[in-house]
Amino acid sequence: MPLLEVRHLTKEFTRDNGLLRRASSVRAVDDVSFSIERGETFGLVGESGSGKTTTARCILRLIEPTSGEISYDGIDILTLPRAGMRRLRRRMQIVFQDPYSSLNPRMRAGAIVEEPLIVHRTGGRDERRARVRELFELVGLDPRYVSRRPDEFSGGERQRIGLARALALNPSFIVADEPVSALDVSIQSQIVELFMQLRARLGLTYLFIAHDLKLVERICGRVAVMYAGRILEMGGTARVFGAPRHPYTNALLSAIPIADPDARRQRIPLDVRSFDRAAPLREVEPGHYAAI
Repeated sequence: MPLLEVRHLTKEFTRDNGLLRRASSVRAVDDVSFSIERGETFGLVGESGSGKTTTARCILRLIEPTSGEISYDGIDILTLPRAGMRRLRRRMQIVFQDPYSSLNPRMRAGAIVEEPLIVHRTGGRDERRARVRELFELVGLDPRYVSRRPDEFSGGERQRIGLARALALNPSFIVADEPVSALDVSIQSQIVELFMQLRARLGLTYLFIAHDLKLVERICGRVAVMYAGRILEMGGTARVFGAPRHPYTNALLSAIPIADPDARRQRIPLDVRSFDRAAPLREVEPGHYAAI
């Protein structure tokens, strides 16, 4: 049984059009379905505004879906009361995109990492402090820095603090929402390598959201391609990237930069008239789905 199953997930937002116009709704996530196996790193890619982050926030119930089903380890998440969801959040955590805005600048680093332990009433003060030092070491930070504030750390170090906070309660599933896009290129590979080391060491499962297709190709076993709130293609990463079947995936992959400055790649323009955005996913080959 998959660790996470998402079925027909939909999220609509109401948009205020002003005093003289009737409010309208925007469907940010439109009938999205996928599953993630235990220990897997599942990639979710697409342009900005395609619905990736909204999908992730619905899964964690940071925002409430409009409709659909979400099952985590056999538990129907959307039927859980507040207390039940609070307990489940010990097992499901998120690392946010921006390490500069996701850490409270008024709190010291140790207090930021300790906060989930306090909220969930885990251990006494000495046990929590020992756990914080352990987490600092786990993510490659010197435990002596627990008394520093976020502005005393580099961007990569701040993201390590965010990761330590996410790991504080020993979760099994982590949403990594563009975790390296705000970092210098020289630091990105270090943070990605840390994610992979922790997955192997702790048995973690990742939903890895990114627009860096080369990164997704490197670390994700399977990938789903989103456009305008819908999944248009999904399957093994090597197969989807090597032999894409949907016009949007073709156009997206053609935009990947090539390291060789002398090499030429033909950019494929996207013609939205070339496909039916409402077409359902169908299996075009074993394990490979496309909305064509």
